[in-house]
Amino acid sequence: MTEQISIGKYATLLTLTNKETAKQLMPQCEQMQIIVGKIGTMSLNKIISSVETAARREGIISESHYRETHALYHAILEAVNGITRGELSIGEIMRTVGLKFAVVRGCPYEDQEEGEWIAVSLYGTIGAPIKGKEHETIGLGINHI
Repeated sequence: MTEQISIGKYATLLTLTNKETAKQLMPQCEQMQIIVGKIGTMSLNKIISSVETAARREGIISESHYRETHALYHAILEAVNGITRGELSIGEIMRTVGLKFAVVRGCPYEDQEEGEWIAVSLYGTIGAPIKGKEHETIGLGINHI
């Protein structure tokens, strides 16, 4: 049986806590590539572009390999689908988000032939663009590269 490392759990821990705590709780993920960032917006496009830009800048994905951008894009959309409860729109329906995001890339399977995977976690608030009228939300997306 192939042992699996939960990159989704690790990405979620990174958004809920911090790098040090996540590494203490899941030391088996120490070899994974990670980035953590924040975004506040009323635009779905800005969520996607912020996560993609951070991933490129930090070397999580390569600009020269489309498959890496494609895998990240689908992981982001899956995570956004979670935070928006299946309605892939924010500002158009008068919602705003304040999110912390984490991207984790690595080989979650003991068998290296399974290849690399990428996980995106989003955690924060969503709601009407009125301070104090938002509530917590979380989303997770995972895709193979």
